[in-house]
Amino acid sequence: MNIPVDKLHLFTLNVGCCYHDGDWNWKNVRSPFSRLYYVTEGRAQIELPSGTYNLTPHHLYFIPAYTKHNCICNSLFTHYYIHIFEDMQNETAILGDFNMPIEVKAQEEDLRLIKRLSEINPFLKIPESNPDVYDNHRMLIENYQKNLQRPFCDKVESRGIIFILLSRFLRYAQPKTTVKDDRIHQAIAFIRANINGRIDIDQLADRACMSRGHFFRMFKEETGDTPTNYIISRKMEKAELLLVTTDNPVKTIADSLGYEDYSYFNRIFKKSTGVTPQQYREKH
Repeated sequence: MNIPVDKLHLFTLNVGCCYHDGDWNWKNVRSPFSRLYYVTEGRAQIELPSGTYNLTPHHLYFIPAYTKHNCICNSLFTHYYIHIFEDMQNETAILGDFNMPIEVKAQEEDLRLIKRLSEINPFLKIPESNPDVYDNHRMLIENYQKNLQRPFCDKVESRGIIFILLSRFLRYAQPKTTVKDDRIHQAIAFIRANINGRIDIDQLADRACMSRGHFFRMFKEETGDTPTNYIISRKMEKAELLLVTTDNPVKTIADSLGYEDYSYFNRIFKKSTGVTPQQYREKH
């Protein structure tokens, strides 16, 4: 995938070191940001939809945003954590386009880089490791604002460190969707660039110089999903982000994503996440 680096907008929401002794046990954690861990001592586990992973020293671990998981710890466990927020701005998440490995062996300089990231961002340390305490609307907004207010040199250094650490995983990552047909590739690019508005399937088909039926068949053949479901999935990801990073009313968020029918937006959001938009906001 030929993605310009300047399209990837990342912020360090939280960074620090945690020491545990059988007390790192959390169920059904799901956040609008990604987690990156560096284990320094001990053992723990993470249960993900793809399986259970043993966290061991001198390895890096990556948990994508919006991935429900359980943390299990029965003994001594020490690790550095970095919570990475991707500002999607007017498009959809780039990191979400990749199947990232969960575990990679850390490079010799990675611990030094993480310690440096923690050193220049002491105010981003979480107050405690319980996700209910730090994984909420207020904390996310506060830390996002802190990122914007930092000295420019710290912004550059922090983002550089995050890019280096993520590159360890991206080296082995695979695109979730490998699109060979340039017409479908252009359609996906159009969807990404216009995710905040109403996207007409007939317009997409016309842009691809295909009939509606042929466009549907080609799109599903290339992506594994229908154009309609693909658009809804990307819009619901953006809706989740807006619900926890803004104070905008739910109806305003629905309008901003091209949904004039507020009740329809509520229905498809609940189908996607299991809860209504208001319940989702209250939970986070």
